[in-house]
This record gives sequence, structure tokens and C-alpha cells, in this order.
Amino acid sequence: MGENNEVLVGEPAKNQYVLYPERTIKSIKRQMGEEAKVVHKAVITVPAYFSDAQRQATREAGEIAGLEVVRMINEPTAAALSYEADQKAHKRILVYDLGGGTFDVSVVSIEDDVVEVVASHGNNKLGGDDFDQEIINHIVEHLQQKSGLDIRESRKTMARINRAAEAAKQTLSAQPFVTIEEEYLDEHDGAPVHLSLELARDDYEEMIGDYIDETLEAVHIALKGANLTTSDIDEILLVGGSTRTPLVSQRLEEEFRKQPRLEVDPDLCVATGAAIQAAMIAGADVSAVLVDITPYTYGTSAIGELDGEFYLYKYVPIIHKNSSLPISKTEVFYTMVDNQEKVKVQVFQGEEPDALNNIQIGEFMVEGLSGAPANNPILLKLELDLSGVLHVSAIEKQSGLEKSIVIDNAISRFEEGEMEAAKERILEIFGEESTDAVVVEPKIDSHHAVVQARALVEKAERMLEDASAEDREDMVNLIEAINDAIAKEDYAALKEPMDQLSDILYYLES
Repeated sequence: MGENNEVLVGEPAKNQYVLYPERTIKSIKRQMGEEAKVVHKAVITVPAYFSDAQRQATREAGEIAGLEVVRMINEPTAAALSYEADQKAHKRILVYDLGGGTFDVSVVSIEDDVVEVVASHGNNKLGGDDFDQEIINHIVEHLQQKSGLDIRESRKTMARINRAAEAAKQTLSAQPFVTIEEEYLDEHDGAPVHLSLELARDDYEEMIGDYIDETLEAVHIALKGANLTTSDIDEILLVGGSTRTPLVSQRLEEEFRKQPRLEVDPDLCVATGAAIQAAMIAGADVSAVLVDITPYTYGTSAIGELDGEFYLYKYVPIIHKNSSLPISKTEVFYTMVDNQEKVKVQVFQGEEPDALNNIQIGEFMVEGLSGAPANNPILLKLELDLSGVLHVSAIEKQSGLEKSIVIDNAISRFEEGEMEAAKERILEIFGEESTDAVVVEPKIDSHHAVVQARALVEKAERMLEDASAEDREDMVNLIEAINDAIAKEDYAALKEPMDQLSDILYYLES
């Protein structure tokens, strides 16, 4: 308890322990089994699918431990409470709970003070442990191919691999690559066997894709049980540490066309909800958990497909709005042409898929790249701290070349009135404002235009053999038109043949 009898949890409680150990509970596990009691009553959470027998067994376990079990609530109800405690809401919420060993999904209805689980489904043998196992299998196969050693026969070695796999999984939640390293795992033919294996997030997510598909099937079964569709869901809450895997949020956003809420720690929201319920029972005036979040999305622009066409300024979000602070995220991008010497990094704030419709808050040039072939990885790292300072770093993975900037007050810089002023500055840079409508026409960036054009030509040339005779003739003519425009440095003339060539390639791929 604090000086004013307020409940302190976590770091605040730890900080006061030195001054007031007598009113602070610390390292409670050490007192387990002793006569002293520090908790007399408890609110216990259980999975929504628990039967009456399972709930009764849980209650009895609490009583055997000497506790008065004042309430048992469903875990999705607790999760909803941690977000919505201070609101008289009317919402339908999807609680997606992916932990280490189990998966559950529940549809929760909130009507004023009533929080009800409408439908649930899940799999008690699906979770982060399965993700770990995919990485373990990958490591075992790698070592077997490299050294001919089957390490599965050694429990000690497999224990090290298990820990390394879990650590790699956690790293890939924030980084696009991880290097898994373990020295002297074993011996083979008298020689030590070491592990040094790089794993890309893309490859990892391909490994676990079937598991995520299975969770989404369960989501639709739960929705059907509640007689709802994806469009009926107001919010998506993430519960369980395994929801930190970026693929989870990505797939849910694709399914529901809305971003899951991210502001409450998925490992803690059920326990927090239970604590809120306990406080309500005790008569306390409770409000939702207060955390520091970013109200904006931050990202960069890259060459990509927007509305079915290649576009120079497709927005790539890296830190999503409502993420809890501090936060650090890294994404990987690739050069477009061989021997590319430089790359321009632009940092935007906003939600629009067209980066130019967002607010540019910084830019810098990374020059002196190693001259590697196309698809040279460039890592872009964004770190946003509690003070709203945004650190942006671009690193060439191959050489370690790094360039960075610091953007102060990234959160507060666009308060009311300033956002419109910033938009006007963007219009001044990129286009004119008419009396009827605002039309933003970006100035032609010759370097990016050529990079995009050459990439399109290279792709078209690879697909020539698969095209019909008629399409092939059109493609050859358009490739020649693009090459001529590049040779003449007539960059405005690139748009029409590139658009036409993009249309042909689109239909060839579909």
C-alpha cells in the first residue's frame, strides 16, 4: 500500500519496498507453505470453456490453499474488464487468447455494467510451444545437414536448443532477423559442433502459418456460435504472449478490417482484469488501466503495390497507433537494383496507405551502400520512448553501415491546429490547392522513377516466356518505350508505358 492507502503494483511497489517493507509484499513465493497469510480473499479466473466440474475443482483448490474465493470469472471477461472498466459501453468484443500451450477465442458482449461471454471456441493443444517446436525442428534439420549429427538423442543439448528457439521467437516479434548461436553443443567424429543459424521472420511466419490459420477457423466458429459476422465486432483484444507475433495482428486485421487493440500488455490483461473485479467487489472506484500509448502510427514509404498498381510512395506502418510505450520495432526493406549506392528514408506519421497523404516528420539519405546485387536487405528501426522522442536508424545488413536521426516530440508535435498547418506545408511541396478540391501531385523523383521502372522491366522480362504471343509483343514494345524514356531522361514519359505494362503483368499473375 502507498502513503495514501492506494494499491501499488509492479515498479512503484518495488521502489517503495526499501522505505516501507512492512507494507509491501515482495517475493511471495518464498512464503508459500508458511503460517503467515498475506491474502485472504481471491478472485480467480478460468478459461471460458471450463465445465462446472472444472470450475468447482478450481474453487476447491483455492479453498484448500486457505483462500476465500469470492468470485470466479471467465478469462475473456477479465480481459475485457482491463480495457473497459471505466466505460458504460455497448460493444461486441472478440478476445483472441493465444498463450504458450492453449488457444481460446471468445465473443464478449458489454452492455452497460454487464460483461457476458456469448460464444467461445479453441484448442487446448495449440500455442507458442508449437511455434517453438517449428524452430526447434528447423535447427535440428540444419545441424543434421551441416554436421551429420542428430542432437535429439541428447536431452541436455535439446534443452539448450529449446531455450534458444524460444528466445529466437521472442526476438522475431520485434526484429526481422535473428541469429541463433550456441557453442559446443556436442561432438561429432571428435570435432565440436557449434550452432550459428540466421532465421528470418518471413521464414518463421511461413513455418507457423498453418497454426494461425487454425486459430482463424476457430474465430469463425465462435462468430457463428454468436450469430455474428466479422463486421459485427467492434473491437479485437489480444491476450497471451504469443499474440506478440506480428503475423497474428496482421491476419486478424485482414479478416476484420480493423486493427487489434495493443495498449494493454497481453501477458497481464487477464490478471489486471481480475484485480479490477476484486476492487469492484471491495467497493473501490475503479477505472481502466492507464498506460502510455502512441496516438499515431509511424512508418516509411517504399515502392510497392497500391490499388493494383506499382507506386513509389506506398505507406509501410512500423509502429502502430495505440501501441504501449516505450516501443522498438524493426522492419526489413530491400534494394531494387544491382549496385544501388544510396537509399532515401522518409518517416511519416499517419494511417493512410498513400504515404503522401500522411505527414512527413523526417528524412535522411543512406549513402555508400556496399554495391551488392538487388534485394540487399536494409533494416529500418524505429524506437519511440515515453517522452515522445523517435529514434530512426537505417542499417545495411551486409556491411553494418548505419545512418540515423532523432525526431523530438514526435507525439506532441501535431496538436490541434498544427496538423492542418503541416498538411498545408505538404501541399506547398507536392502540389497545388484548387478552390474545388485538393489534388496532390508528387514531384517526379528521377532516382526512384528509374528504380521503379527498371524493376518493372526486369519483372516483365522474366515473365515473357509465360505470356501469349499477343501479350509478349505488347510487353516488348512497352519495355522498349520505358528504356527509351530512361535513356532520354524523359521521366514524365515513363508513367503511361509503366501503367500499361503493370496491367499486363497483373493479369498474367492472377
